[in-house]
Amino acid sequence: MKVPKHIAIIMDGNGRWAQLRHKPRVFGHIKGTRVAKKIITACSRKGVKNLTLYAFSTENWMRPQAEVSFLMDLLYRYLKRETENLIKENIRFSVIGDISRIPSDVKSAIASAMAATANCSGLNLIFALSYGSRQEITAAIQSIAKKVLAGEIKPSEIDESVINASLSTYPTPDPDLIIRTSGELRLSNFLLWQAAYCEFYFTPTLWPDFTERDLDLALQDYKNRQRRFGVVSENDEIFNH
Repeated sequence: MKVPKHIAIIMDGNGRWAQLRHKPRVFGHIKGTRVAKKIITACSRKGVKNLTLYAFSTENWMRPQAEVSFLMDLLYRYLKRETENLIKENIRFSVIGDISRIPSDVKSAIASAMAATANCSGLNLIFALSYGSRQEITAAIQSIAKKVLAGEIKPSEIDESVINASLSTYPTPDPDLIIRTSGELRLSNFLLWQAAYCEFYFTPTLWPDFTERDLDLALQDYKNRQRRFGVVSENDEIFNH
């Protein structure tokens, strides 16, 4: 099976999954974390080179404080518990997003996990934390503008490569496939620049119910697509007869 070099996943539906079972929303987040572990391992073993998980958006800070605190604690416990397993699976861990708002103990756990897995050469696992694509692009423009003011670059020299190098995702390649669970059909401020020629796969399955079989269905769908990147083959008919 043709495996994408980079898969990005919007892990949506934890809260609704819990509510359907008359459970608190946090119950869905716990189950969702367990699913994430299985999918990370599955992607690693299938030969995926890069996996970006939309773990916490900039907009998520507007959720009730109790839920935000629980999510931060869940992330902390995940990193403390799973770092050794990441090393065992040869998975390198990194983060994109504005983590300045992340609690200090969680930032310390992030730094420790990144340092511990720095020499791993398998899957590149990226957590998008306190991440928003519009904010990322805005920060990139500000960074480039400072370089222009400092005389380091001319406005005429600003091209896609300059912008790419200023994004937090650099040098990770753009995603080949973005998967969104729970039936929602939007990107929700996720990798807007990077998704220009990405393939999308939307499934009604809520994230806590997402399995390796669901991942295989997404990969099979991706395999059957023809990626053109705006180019038309010489063998394609330009005009209908």
